[in-house]
Amino acid sequence: MADLCDKYEIPFVFKASYRKANRSKSSSFTGIGDEKALEVLAGIRQKFGVPVVSDIHSESDARMAAQYIDVLQIPAFLCRQSDILVAAGETGKVVNIKKGQFASGDAMHFAVEKVRETGNHKVMLTERGTTFGYTDLVVDFRNIPVMQQAGVPVILDVTHSLQQPNQPAGVTGGRPDLIPLMARLGIASGVEGLFMETHPNPSKAKSDGANMLRLELMDELLAGLVKLRKAQI
Repeated sequence: MADLCDKYEIPFVFKASYRKANRSKSSSFTGIGDEKALEVLAGIRQKFGVPVVSDIHSESDARMAAQYIDVLQIPAFLCRQSDILVAAGETGKVVNIKKGQFASGDAMHFAVEKVRETGNHKVMLTERGTTFGYTDLVVDFRNIPVMQQAGVPVILDVTHSLQQPNQPAGVTGGRPDLIPLMARLGIASGVEGLFMETHPNPSKAKSDGANMLRLELMDELLAGLVKLRKAQI
């Protein structure tokens, strides 16, 4: 991915969770240990010279993770948790807040303000879909310009927006066939960045394999997205 982004002159940020705290089943894989995993992420940052982002889930997580990574991400389900937002802001790191599946774009302005009140103005917002029934999500692209009114970069989480959560089997489903379409729609709506999950073999991924793009398909997708972006500029 680093090589592909260099090829297309796209700023690249690597994301991986050092701990998966939100899983459908207790038997699902959650991690290899917090500090061990954070050391892996720090190694990726050093080896490839790219910023690294990971989710946090508590105030203490913010302080610990800030020692290893560049961007602290607030999960969608926690986007209203004041203590976590404040703790993330106080680290001085970039804070990326994912819009709750239950929240409007307008409501996210308050989350941004909670971080800014710590004196930290390095904030981003991420659209990741809105709950549609019990087992699906939809993206209301009106939220993009609404969230941009907060004066922060807005990212589209392409693959999480295509999740099909709360499945009876206890494993989240997805629509990876729609990733190219969703990515193009994101560019057309004017987002400042895209988040996309990829894997050489999604069926073997420890998490979210059902809505990942195969790594071999990423080159062609990025080539088309860059053309679309340049056409808008």
